[in-house]
Amino acid sequence: MSLKGTLTEIVENVAGGRAVVIMASDGIPIDQVVVDEGSFDLQLLSVEYATLLGDIRRAVELLKVGEMEEVSTTSGDMCVVLRVLSQELFVILVMDRDASLGKGRYLLRLKSYELARMLL
Repeated sequence: MSLKGTLTEIVENVAGGRAVVIMASDGIPIDQVVVDEGSFDLQLLSVEYATLLGDIRRAVELLKVGEMEEVSTTSGDMCVVLRVLSQELFVILVMDRDASLGKGRYLLRLKSYELARMLL
């Protein structure tokens, strides 16, 4: 399956999935699939999460608790799950607040190996 096909499979298999994007740690998007951008700016969200990922990685390294794998946040309107693919790449899944966080996390974990193989 293609990169775009895998991303589409992730976002379309989560009821309430809005977008999924693969980002480089410097904030440059590699590929994305948007189902419903609605009232948020995917590019801005992605760049801000790239910055956040750097901060969290430094904290995890200081604490010496192993490699960071995943971060999720929930706000009034949406839920965002970020999963690390490599030192330089990560994937972000944006969902409605009431979407199934568990299913989104599961699909990202399941497909992260496939995505990493395509990109690395």
